[in-house]
Amino acid sequence: MQPPSVSASNIEDATLMPTQITTRSARPEDKKSWLALWHAYCADLEGTVSDMATDGLWQRILSPDQPIWCLVACDGGGEPVGLAHYVLHLHTWSLHPVCYLEDLYVALTARGGAGRQLIEGLVSLGRNEGWRRIYWHTHENNYRARALYDRLTPRTDYIRYDIDL
Repeated sequence: MQPPSVSASNIEDATLMPTQITTRSARPEDKKSWLALWHAYCADLEGTVSDMATDGLWQRILSPDQPIWCLVACDGGGEPVGLAHYVLHLHTWSLHPVCYLEDLYVALTARGGAGRQLIEGLVSLGRNEGWRRIYWHTHENNYRARALYDRLTPRTDYIRYDIDL
């Protein structure tokens, strides 16, 4: 499976964020910044991911034959300040792939624009690549993120169930 082609997005929301944010695919040289964002994201969720799983995730993101990718939001100096991990998968109701936005995180210093940039970057990518839809989940009490999500699209009525194996 070939990774989707990503072009940089230079959309700026000057009312929310003074620096210009761009989005692009993660690159090998982003590992240190990505790792700091990943650890902060896991800590915010009060979750623990093993070093082996973290290393494996990074390798899968960079591998052209895996269906998982990462967009990063970068500040004006090109430093990643946010990440969006997404998985493309087949869909039974369409011949077009579906994108699951699995993880979205923005550093505290970049909030107020970078999260929107990441989602808009995925939307643009999906339109260019012919995806059917992008979907994601969030915690009910994630009010700040939900305020953004509610401005982008209506919430669905689906309820999620998990069976840990």
